[in-house]
Amino acid sequence: MEPVDHFHRHQPRLLALAYRLLGSRADAEDVVQDTWLRWHRADRAAIADPEAWLVTTATRLGIDRLRAARRRRETYPGPWLPEPARVDPDAPTAAASEPADEAPGPARALERAEEVSLAFLAVLERLGPEERAAFLLREVFDHDYAAIARLLERSEAACRQMVHRARTRIAGARPRFWVDPRHHRILLEKFMHAAREGDREAVQALLHADAQLVSDGGGKALAAIRPLHGAERIARLFWAVARRRDPAVRWQLGLANGEPAILRYRDGRLVGVTVAASADGRITALYTVANPDKLAVTDASPGTSWW
Repeated sequence: MEPVDHFHRHQPRLLALAYRLLGSRADAEDVVQDTWLRWHRADRAAIADPEAWLVTTATRLGIDRLRAARRRRETYPGPWLPEPARVDPDAPTAAASEPADEAPGPARALERAEEVSLAFLAVLERLGPEERAAFLLREVFDHDYAAIARLLERSEAACRQMVHRARTRIAGARPRFWVDPRHHRILLEKFMHAAREGDREAVQALLHADAQLVSDGGGKALAAIRPLHGAERIARLFWAVARRRDPAVRWQLGLANGEPAILRYRDGRLVGVTVAASADGRITALYTVANPDKLAVTDASPGTSWW
């Protein structure tokens, strides 16, 4: 196999790993490009396992980039959220989903498991760079601890501890909507209609009592400068926004990274993406990306694999 074929064969995996690690499509592409440059310059005859070499290189480059990004985010205006890699405005309706009494087949179950949730990526922000890498390599990409230890240049015991710590830190916040995607989609659709109309009581009824709202405007779009907590406060915010409704803004349900999302368009341009986490029939968290810089790269080219 030619050297370039090794890289292209593993490129989708590298892209998926880098995107999960960084939460940024542009940064993930840069990491994969830098990995290619290093691969091109390397003595490939001395590389016994091309896949391991490529994954190791991409992960280390991603960790370095994530450390630099964390420093920049200290001065970011308001909360920072991951950017969607792909937005699909024409998602199937809830009625067209699989019948409620029909379990998904293995292929569909695997597809769901591999979808990259913006809510889950937001939860991963709780982890440090190496801790996040260890968690993803073990829990998402199924690397064994020996391989992770070699990659991170840590002991196996240290890597086990990092993964255990990561599991504990995100266990209570990990989004659960994929447990029943049909019900989650219906719930989000009800919320969209209530929020758009400014029906404060209906919005509050759809939210968990201690729900939170995190919005990322990047200082370039209207957004709360800090997370909002509590169903009543969040409902009051949507009521106030609806009173100043912009008639040029169109709301619709779609998909962001394969998960149900509320999409908002102004004059045909995407201006907002909202995803949610839910549990027990109510929304526990809302994540809204409104920073235009993060919404300008959502038209993924056909065949591009982000997950």
